Amino acid sequence: MNLPQDFEQSIRPLFGDDLYNRLAEALDADDTPTSVRLNPFKQNGGDVADELKDCCVPWCPTTGRYLKSRPNFTFDPLLHAGTYYVQEASSMFVDHVVRHLIHEPVRMLDLCAAPGGKSTALRAALPEGSLLFSNEPMRTRAQILSENLQKFGHEDVVVTNNYPRDYRKARIQFDAILADVPCSGEGMFRKDEGAREEWSLQNVENCWRLQREIISDIWGCLRPGGLLVYSTCTFNAHEDEENVAWIAEELGADFVDVPVEPDWHITRALTGDAPVYRFLPGVSRGEGLFLAVLRKHGEAEGCLSATGSADQKAEKPKKEKRRGNKSAKQPGNVAVPLNAPESYVVRRRTDALFAVPERWADTYDAADAELKIMHAGVCLGTEKGKDIIPDQSLALSRQLADDAYPRVELGYADVINYLRKEAVTLPEDTPRGFVLLTYRGRPIGFEKNIGNRANNLYPQEWRIKSSHVPAEELIIKN
Repeated sequence: MNLPQDFEQSIRPLFGDDLYNRLAEALDADDTPTSVRLNPFKQNGGDVADELKDCCVPWCPTTGRYLKSRPNFTFDPLLHAGTYYVQEASSMFVDHVVRHLIHEPVRMLDLCAAPGGKSTALRAALPEGSLLFSNEPMRTRAQILSENLQKFGHEDVVVTNNYPRDYRKARIQFDAILADVPCSGEGMFRKDEGAREEWSLQNVENCWRLQREIISDIWGCLRPGGLLVYSTCTFNAHEDEENVAWIAEELGADFVDVPVEPDWHITRALTGDAPVYRFLPGVSRGEGLFLAVLRKHGEAEGCLSATGSADQKAEKPKKEKRRGNKSAKQPGNVAVPLNAPESYVVRRRTDALFAVPERWADTYDAADAELKIMHAGVCLGTEKGKDIIPDQSLALSRQLADDAYPRVELGYADVINYLRKEAVTLPEDTPRGFVLLTYRGRPIGFEKNIGNRANNLYPQEWRIKSSHVPAEELIIKN
C-alpha cells in the first residue's frame, strides 16, 4: 500500500520505528478481520453458525464475533431482520466502556451516529430503562441510521437529523454523550482506498478544528458529572491526545480510566499520560480507533432518568414553535399491537403514527418541538383512509405482540424476492388483510393479502437492489 509521504513523516516520529512498521505492514495485508455483533434482543439463545465463527471479540464477548471469512451479507435475510449488525471489531469497545461505567438507566446521546454501529452497540449495553438519542447531521446518512436502528428493534430510541448547535438550542440534558467525531480517517486506510486518497495535512488541521467546535457546541447538553466518550478512527495525536487534553483543560473535565486486559493489545497514550485507548492494525485485531472517556466537572445530582431531569421533571414542549410539517393534534383511540400496549402513547407526525413509551413521552414532545426527528419508539404505520398501513418498524420491533397479525413463514428464495420488493405468492389458506412474513421464525415484514394477489409492503428505499441469485442459503444462521 502506498501511504501518503506526509502521513509517514508525521506519524513515524509519533509511533517510533517499530510501532510504525507494524502498522504499515498490517495496512498492506489482505487479511482484514471480519466481525459481527449479535442483537441480544433478537437472539433467543442463537449464535453464529460454527462453520463461520472464528472466536469472540474479547472486549465485547457477549455479542461480538469474528468470522472466518466475509460472506455476502446482503443476501442473508437475518441481517435484514436485525438479528445482527456487521461492525468492525475495534468499534465494539464502546460496549465494554458502557458496561463498565453505566449501571443504572440514563439518557444518552450518540452525536455523530451514522451508519449506526456504535448506536446499536450502545443500546445493547445500556441498562434497560435508558433512552438513547441517535443523531446524524447529514440527511442521507441519517436515513441509513434510522433504517439500522429500526432493524435493531428497540423501542427506547429517538433518531434525529440535526447539528450539535441544534441540540444546544433545544437544551435537552444528557447523562452521557458519545461523540465519534468526523476525522481524517487514517484508521480506515486498510479498508477504504478513498480515505488514503483524500488524506492531507490540511485535512487533519481542518478536522482538528471541527472536532473542537463540535464538542464546544454540545458541551452544554452534558449535565455536570456526565460522561463524554470521545472517539475517532484516526491515528495522529492532533485529533486524538491533543483534543482530549484540550477538552479536559478548557471545558473542564477529568479523564476516566477504563480497565482493559493486556491480551487486547490496546496502545495507550503516545503523548502525555492520560488514560486513552488506541486500536492499531497489526497490534490489536481490528481497524484504527482512538477513544477516551471524560467526566464533566460539577456535582452530579443523580442520573437523569429517561423521562427527564434528576428530579423527574422533563422538559416541556414549546408548542408555539412546533414545525409546520408536524401536527400538534394527537390521534385518538389507536390500537397499539405491542406488548403492554397501555404503557405507550401515540403521536402523529404528518400521516405516520408512532407508539412512544409513556415514561419518556414528555422528552419526545420536547425534542419534537426543536429537533428533526426521523424515528422514535415504534412507528405503527401510516393512515390511509380508514386503514393504518403497518410500518416496517412495527414488523421489526422486539415488542410486536405475537398474536397481532397472521404469520406466514417464507423459504429462502421467497424471502429474497420479498426483500427485493418483488411479488411473493402466499399460501391459499392465508387470511385476507395484513400478514406478517417470517423467515426462520423471525419477522421480516408485511404484505397485504387481497385474495388473488398480495401487495409487498417492504420499504422501497430498503430493498435489495442486486439481481444476483445466491448459490446457497448458508450465510449467518441463528
